[in-house]
Amino acid sequence: MGTSMPKNGRRDFYSVRRAAWILNLPSSAVSRAIRVGELRAEPRNGRLVIPATELTRLLSGAAVAQDGGRK
Repeated sequence: MGTSMPKNGRRDFYSVRRAAWILNLPSSAVSRAIRVGELRAEPRNGRLVIPATELTRLLSGAAVAQDGGRK
């Protein structure tokens, strides 16, 4: 996959699809979080990727709303 992999075996960046799988969210929720600024993403090789530090931040506390913030 197009993500860099350091020698420790962990990725530095994740695709939107892989990040959604890790977070147990639909890809659309992750894309929405990027679009509204709740999740940082960077363009790499023409695709948006999410830094591993962002996933760590989300998994350790704040969460992306699955319903898109609707009530």
